[in-house]
Amino acid sequence: MTYEELKKRQRRERDHFSDSLGLRVHRAISWIQAFEKSTKDLDGQFIQLWIAFNALYAQSARDESRLSETQMYKGFIAELVKLDQHAKLSDLVWNQFASSIRGILKNPYIYGYFWRFHNGKCTQAEWQARFQAANQSAKQALTKQDTAKTLSVVLSRLYVLRNQILHGGATWNGSVNRDQVKTAVKLLSMLVPTMVGIMMDHPHIDWPTAAYPVIKA
Repeated sequence: MTYEELKKRQRRERDHFSDSLGLRVHRAISWIQAFEKSTKDLDGQFIQLWIAFNALYAQSARDESRLSETQMYKGFIAELVKLDQHAKLSDLVWNQFASSIRGILKNPYIYGYFWRFHNGKCTQAEWQARFQAANQSAKQALTKQDTAKTLSVVLSRLYVLRNQILHGGATWNGSVNRDQVKTAVKLLSMLVPTMVGIMMDHPHIDWPTAAYPVIKA
């Protein structure tokens, strides 16, 4: 769905949203709009789409102390898959992006332990063994068509890419990471709006307090 489609629906239905859902959806849609405007900036598009995703799952500072970032988005994805009555997420994973997902899993440059090895934090044998085991687990999820687990693994790889870019570990518009950034943008540009739609399908779900809620003076 496009920004305009999401925004029209949000305006039509927002009176039925809880405060947390309303804030999450409003913020995510605003970043989807930014993504659509950044047509010539692939890195910017990736960042904007990740912020939109982050707006959907992040929790308040009080709750963050109990959950890691990975735990938050894994739990969020599992909940969305349960709520996805029309199997839109499954359709994206298994019908539209299956080959792209396999490419993401094979890419060592967006696997955390690859960089731990190059930073002297583990041995080459250790990172390779972990990479092989992680991909074997992912292949099992693919075989079983476990949408929640597959998405969690894919997003954990893209989280490494997110860290590379946001922490200055990549050159803007650089040639060495173009393939993974292009793939990430294509996937997130479909995935994030779909997530927004699923959340709006369930206005009475008691979502946790959004990160940095609006505080009135």
